[in-house]
Amino acid sequence: MAMLKILLVDDHAVVRRGLRQILEEEIAGVACGEACDAAEALSLLAEGGWDVLILDITLPGQSGLDVLRQAKQKWPDLPVLVLSMHPEDQYALRVLKIGAAGYMTKETAPDELVRAIREVLDGGQYISSSLAEKLSGSLGGKAPALPHEGLSDREYEVLRKISSGQTVGQIADELCLSVKTISTYRSRVLQKMSMANNSELMAYALRHELVH
Repeated sequence: MAMLKILLVDDHAVVRRGLRQILEEEIAGVACGEACDAAEALSLLAEGGWDVLILDITLPGQSGLDVLRQAKQKWPDLPVLVLSMHPEDQYALRVLKIGAAGYMTKETAPDELVRAIREVLDGGQYISSSLAEKLSGSLGGKAPALPHEGLSDREYEVLRKISSGQTVGQIADELCLSVKTISTYRSRVLQKMSMANNSELMAYALRHELVH
């Protein structure tokens, strides 16, 4: 039986270790690689031979969304499962449109994670029924696009962090970017969403459940 190679990308070593333990116990012949950030993930992916990528969204520097976009451009046939701390209504539609094969939260039971891996290996998608309905409606053009849906991945990330009460300086430190760069993203978000200040962004994010 051929060995199954799974790359685990998360900035927390304890999470990677837990995932590795689950997969090694539940899937025969699995070999797990680990990466703690986008650069390491893309470097390992370039070595080739991976069967599944399990990816967190929140990484230092480049986000998991950046990794996902580059991975799907360079290795379009590689199934990507996003495993995130964020509820599915905050990121799931966005990652599926980029090309992820599934979206799961970190509260997911181990047996469900294993089922998801097997599903995407067979060429399927692994999403909840409620998310499938939302995705169908979104792609079918049944509802008008909301302002935040027109933001780039990084702009959306900055919107969520501002709406969570973080300062420009805190966001810059967390994303390993300059304060000037984050300020530019903030200005773009305000312009694209036709809003005047952070208070309006926060109110919008709460209304649309982009933050909790």
